[in-house]
Amino acid sequence: MNEVYRVEKKYIIEQRQYYELSHYLDKMMIRDQNSQGEGYTIRSLYFDSIDDRDFHEKEDGIEVRRKIRLRTYETSPDFGLLEMKKKQGERQKKSSMRLPVEDCKKLISGDFGVLLKYQTPFALECYSIMSMHAYRPKSVVTYERKAFLAKENKIRITFDHHIRGTESNYDIFSERFNENPILDPYLVILEVKYNGFLLGYIKDFLDGVEKQELSVGKYSLSRVVSKHYLF
Repeated sequence: MNEVYRVEKKYIIEQRQYYELSHYLDKMMIRDQNSQGEGYTIRSLYFDSIDDRDFHEKEDGIEVRRKIRLRTYETSPDFGLLEMKKKQGERQKKSSMRLPVEDCKKLISGDFGVLLKYQTPFALECYSIMSMHAYRPKSVVTYERKAFLAKENKIRITFDHHIRGTESNYDIFSERFNENPILDPYLVILEVKYNGFLLGYIKDFLDGVEKQELSVGKYSLSRVVSKHYLF
């Protein structure tokens, strides 16, 4: 199990800015272990209660809220990460645990009991929430990511682009996966994640970026069909 406490800031930038900024950051920061070349692919399956409790809490701006997802990486297709993000104001806690593909597929099918065999506080918390509130798979989001790290205090800057999704196919391990764009392909989501304070050169970098703060998350964007959501 892994836990991370941090502040996350999300912005929308144009594709041309992405190329300029990532070239600049290549000189100032280091790539994360997966970001070779133009980066890597992430696919996330989001769960929600039968009445879409987590979706509505985000849309209503509830200060204390959560979301649960199952995440896969193109670079590591032999496992998935079960993650829960708890947010309070600007700060959030992300907890995660690694699961083999066969257990991930049981979660996708609604068999949450598979979590009981792990006997960890996080697994039991996920089982309790997902069972009690009748969680179900709701949507999948896939995107390309390039990520940078600051060695000094683990500041993380990511660029997510070509964001697409579906609300009808939940087998995130399938080699054939049909999705539709859920964000203009010429727009990129810039995320800044840190715990404590931003280093001066990174703060100056952000101050000089023409950007628009993003008020919705990828999960909200992925519900475009069922919720008639438009960005």
